[in-house]
Amino acid sequence: MAKQKTTVGTINKEVLSFTAGRDVELDINLIKADCVGTAAHVTMLSQMTPAIITEAECKKVIQELTGIIAKAADGKFKIRLADQDVHLAVERTLTETLGDLGKKVHTCRSRNDQVALDLRLYAREELLGTLEEAVALISALLAFGKKHQKVPMVGRTHMQPGMPSSVGLWASAHAESLLDDCVLLVSAYELNDQCPLGSAASYGVPLDIDRELVSDLLGFHCPIHNVLYANNARGKNESIILGAMSQVMLSLSRMAQDLMLFTMPEFGYFTLPDELTTGSSIMPQKKNPDVIELVRARASRVKACELAVYDLIKGSPSGYNRDLQDAKEPFMEGITTTRACLRVLAPYVQAIQVNKDKLLAGFTPDVFATDRALELVGEGMAFRDAYHHVKENLGELESINPSKAILQKTHLGAPLGIDWALLKERTTAVAGVVSDEREFIGNAVKELLSV
Repeated sequence: MAKQKTTVGTINKEVLSFTAGRDVELDINLIKADCVGTAAHVTMLSQMTPAIITEAECKKVIQELTGIIAKAADGKFKIRLADQDVHLAVERTLTETLGDLGKKVHTCRSRNDQVALDLRLYAREELLGTLEEAVALISALLAFGKKHQKVPMVGRTHMQPGMPSSVGLWASAHAESLLDDCVLLVSAYELNDQCPLGSAASYGVPLDIDRELVSDLLGFHCPIHNVLYANNARGKNESIILGAMSQVMLSLSRMAQDLMLFTMPEFGYFTLPDELTTGSSIMPQKKNPDVIELVRARASRVKACELAVYDLIKGSPSGYNRDLQDAKEPFMEGITTTRACLRVLAPYVQAIQVNKDKLLAGFTPDVFATDRALELVGEGMAFRDAYHHVKENLGELESINPSKAILQKTHLGAPLGIDWALLKERTTAVAGVVSDEREFIGNAVKELLSV
């Protein structure tokens, strides 16, 4: 059978294709991360005693790595099947240009800790991007809600009319849900912010490497302490991040479901922007809410990605197992899908038209029943007596004005008790985390690649 020579040995071509899987395609997303990680690694090798490579050689390697990053940005760096993955593609390129020096860069590391690092660097950037896009959507919801905070809207339970509410309460509820999701994303970011490099094949190396230096050079908070756990955390880390992403999608899906209902002609509370709807191939009049339908569907896909990774690792023994390779695709898909949904919904919210007449028409006298019962309690009647009095005299509620009804609800978190400043403060705090981290990481990487 045909064989193929690779950096790590000669292998049957069929086996090579099978084991490489989709890494040749997916690893395009990891080229910069792999080069940055290699730059930190060779910098550390040049500072060992005795040094594995000289400082001059280190500079040559980093120059070539910056060239690879530039090529990748232009779509000109290719990962071949014989490379199997980005790690060996970069090593091959360095060896082709630097000769024997290129053969030194893999000293004291394995592709196991290398891919674990690349995925954490990739996740670091993707999590910051997700937080930025969440902030944009939250800001859109808060602006929309504050603008329409006094517009009455029927509050529903069991999908049936319940009590007086407002558009502001509805919008800010979804914003606050996403703010809680940001807490999970930041927690996932903090867990991800640990460097696995130097753990090698899970068991360390017999040379005195400086793992803390590598972590610092890459802008991580700290190294993962235990070298076995550094590799055991592979998959677990991805699962945690996807768990946070699936919570974001849960929030988006529920908001999408509301928008589908409230934009139906039978409700007509909101009108979706024409440019963000789609048409029908047979019905000329259609303006379909395809975007929000797909958001709802893709919430299931992101959850499936999370479960796929979880199922891959739940029975894995300690140390690296090739099963982990198949966690890469759902990991990237789940993140990419979540970010796309966040991006598409922000302009949606900004362009929604509120139909006040339709919202007011949704109020029937029974919607005010609970409020009236509580008013009677305030006048001295026992609640259960007030409850039955109102139930038996619903006709007394016909003259209540929805706009005036919501003005009575001023306590914390009620329709006229929304603390918009607090919600904005929380949103600003998330944006601040992103800004600070981007600056810190940017400075670290810039200094690392400076030659």
